[in-house]
Amino acid sequence: MAKIQKVIERLLSFPTDFTWEELTKILIYLGYTESKKGKTGGSRRKFGNADKHIISLHKPHPGNILKRYQLQQVVEALREKGYLNNE
Repeated sequence: MAKIQKVIERLLSFPTDFTWEELTKILIYLGYTESKKGKTGGSRRKFGNADKHIISLHKPHPGNILKRYQLQQVVEALREKGYLNNE
């Protein structure tokens, strides 16, 4: 659990090099699963949990570094649902 906590702390610092893999690791830890609908996923990805809370965003490409606004949207959504502390 210490490793995932470090990744969450890193997310909350809004780094400029936060990767898609780091984000998916956090969301999976928090009980989210990636929705796989349609013939192709495209770059739009949706993550949902048992409470039917949906987080929707574009997967970065060609690289895998998330933009700051994407990090802010995810953190805000997770805080609203009480998954992250309001620090």
